[in-house]
Amino acid sequence: MKLQPFTIATLRLALDEGWRLAAATRRASMLYALIFMVAGMLIVGALLVNGLAPFVFAAAGAFMLLGPVFFAGFHGIAAAHEAGQAATFATVLAGFRRADPALWVLALVCALLFIIFITDAAVLYSYMIGGAPVWLGEMPANPGAVGRFLLWSGVSGLIVGFMVYTVSAFAVPLLCERRCPLVGAVAASVHAVFTNFIPAMLWAVLLAVVIVGSCLVLPLLPLTLPWLAYTGRSLYRRMLPG
Repeated sequence: MKLQPFTIATLRLALDEGWRLAAATRRASMLYALIFMVAGMLIVGALLVNGLAPFVFAAAGAFMLLGPVFFAGFHGIAAAHEAGQAATFATVLAGFRRADPALWVLALVCALLFIIFITDAAVLYSYMIGGAPVWLGEMPANPGAVGRFLLWSGVSGLIVGFMVYTVSAFAVPLLCERRCPLVGAVAASVHAVFTNFIPAMLWAVLLAVVIVGSCLVLPLLPLTLPWLAYTGRSLYRRMLPG
């Protein structure tokens, strides 16, 4: 596979293309994204009810670690749209069925890193904030402990998130299209990220900011998640054309 240059202009074109595809497949894309919005509402609600308000930010960041696995569903919607077929929820399942089984191996790696991050964040929370309930309205009253938790859990999330992004950003779409086996897909993804480090990190920061922000304001997620998924697909096709 020949790697094409990744520039800021490439990212801008991919963002435009991703938005157009999200608009063209709005019904199926938003219905699929609604699953994650509902799951997020349940998780955030449980944390707030149990007085774990500061942990909501860590939970929002943790979604970034599992997000790449769900790309296959959006890939199925996009493939159906390109083939002139109606994009339905069945096309979401078709995206997972058509993907290389090695995608599930990569999913297990992402899940393992997710568990590591959540465990680390829980330890930090226990050490820095303790077991007393912290309600949402009380967070400004204890800025020192909450601030330290957010800082260090953010550092931990940044490290783990960088690993997940590097190995999965281009490996997942490669596996969805069965263009190479797992090792080759991961190697191509790592090579693409480090060869185009600055624009790749800009894309990573944009992903993190928009997704974490959308997880904190959950009604935004059905709009932003498809857009970012299709943008990632456009970037992949521009950088690693078939």
